Amino acid sequence: MSLRLEPTGAIPAETVRVARAAFPRGTVATRLRDEFSALYEDEDFRDLYPTRGQPGLAPWRLALVTVLQFSEHLSDRQAADAVRARIDWKYALGLELTDPGFHFSVLTEFRARLIAGGAEQRLLDRMLARFKARGLVKARGKQRTDSTHVLAAVHDLHLLELVAETLRAALDDLAAVAPDWLRGIAQPVWFECYGRRVEDYRLPKAQAEREALALAIGADGFALLDALDASEAQSDVRAVPMVKTLRDVWRVHYARQGSGPPRWRSGAELPPVGERLQSPYDPEMHYSTKGQMEWSGYKVHVTEACDVDAAHLITNVVTCPAMQPDMASTAAIHEQLAAKDLLPAEHFVDAGYVDAGLLVGSRRDHGVVLERPVRAVAKRATQAEQAYEQGHFAIDWDGERVTCPQGKRSVTWRACRDEVGAPRVQAVFSRTDCGACSVRRLCTSSKEARRSVYFLPRPEFEALNAARDRMQDPAWKERYRSRAGIEGTLSQGVRAFGPRRSRYIGQAKTGLQPVCVAAAMNAARAVHWLAGAPRARTRVTRFAASAQAA
Repeated sequence: MSLRLEPTGAIPAETVRVARAAFPRGTVATRLRDEFSALYEDEDFRDLYPTRGQPGLAPWRLALVTVLQFSEHLSDRQAADAVRARIDWKYALGLELTDPGFHFSVLTEFRARLIAGGAEQRLLDRMLARFKARGLVKARGKQRTDSTHVLAAVHDLHLLELVAETLRAALDDLAAVAPDWLRGIAQPVWFECYGRRVEDYRLPKAQAEREALALAIGADGFALLDALDASEAQSDVRAVPMVKTLRDVWRVHYARQGSGPPRWRSGAELPPVGERLQSPYDPEMHYSTKGQMEWSGYKVHVTEACDVDAAHLITNVVTCPAMQPDMASTAAIHEQLAAKDLLPAEHFVDAGYVDAGLLVGSRRDHGVVLERPVRAVAKRATQAEQAYEQGHFAIDWDGERVTCPQGKRSVTWRACRDEVGAPRVQAVFSRTDCGACSVRRLCTSSKEARRSVYFLPRPEFEALNAARDRMQDPAWKERYRSRAGIEGTLSQGVRAFGPRRSRYIGQAKTGLQPVCVAAAMNAARAVHWLAGAPRARTRVTRFAASAQAA
């Protein structure tokens, strides 16, 4: 399909008359069209279409249908039916009442174009550009960020189910590419064991029988891989994607010496669970935990504006692997906001998004102040309550020495790195001073009889301690309360828009879903803000309200 640029155009007169008669107060769809006659334009998606070929449907309409679809949590079929049957949707799309609409597969093709063109964020970015022109969102204000989990679209499999289903899926894909070759190398028992999906079987319950089954599956998998590696195997057979998945799963869960029988790896030999495959059908999904929550899938970071005098619109969405820590996404969030010219002056996050390097880097690179609680200084395990900690030592940065609580100065100052490669400064005291000190047991338990102090480089050290000092300020605590509002945004999304269960397989497709959800939420919020609707307050039961009054 090619693109023929066309203006958005006016709404047909009959559609206007019927829609206003049916909805005198309007709906989100009709009011969105009234407020933003060109929320999306064909030019926004020009690079995603070829210049030659049969003309396709107007991409601005498909973009708006996608936003309306996710605003009501509809499937592709339901959205296509709504275009044919809903008066308010026809109004928003500028269609005649008699317009027959389109086949639902067109929406799948449109999303595929966005992903293939690396334009997953475009629906949200173009919307924010129009909102920014209307003054609904601005740079250098206040924004807040939090994350939530996204369950994958496929089931998480037990280890025995994983290896069995991976082998079955590989055989199934090979049968579609090279059936004659596969029949020549397949053992007769394979057709009985791997002819159906693993959930259709009753797996043995006894531990010995399960281990025997795992070894049998491993031997069958290695037999298939050996046949694939043989010289007579065709290159197109070896290039089947599920074959690579089979190799990855077998490398993790089986060990084999030469061409001997395989061995099922013990739990101690396996890599961390967050680095293993959980299903052959979505290799990018991973297992993770957060607090008491366990899930297999992905993690999404949502950032929204939170200025009191402006609409609270979502400004950025980032989808990442489930096991990736929050602070690994902080810099990426700032980079994406900078590309949209929507960087905040104050960014409210929780402690998981911050370390000392980010405190300094965000202010230096983007002029963003990260407002967050920081972790307290780790304390040394000791029976003495008055034990000396890092805060008891005075640091002379210019003179490059440290003074202990007893007035002794360090004799060595050197830059080093910790166990993960982060820069640190080490100051070491004299054995003579520490060995003769009467309170050495309050300072160190080292057998070397002297104290070493490790601390961050000066910019990070001072930024971290300044943050700890601000945490004690009641005015800062009051300002930081605004971060809690992001929890309401996540709750609204989960309850009304369905972002926590992925509709699609793979991180790219899964990442497009929260972008569409964010655009749908922004559309509703912008319409309500322009209509003067007050923000909903935290709900309080009548009984709780009576207690507050008392």
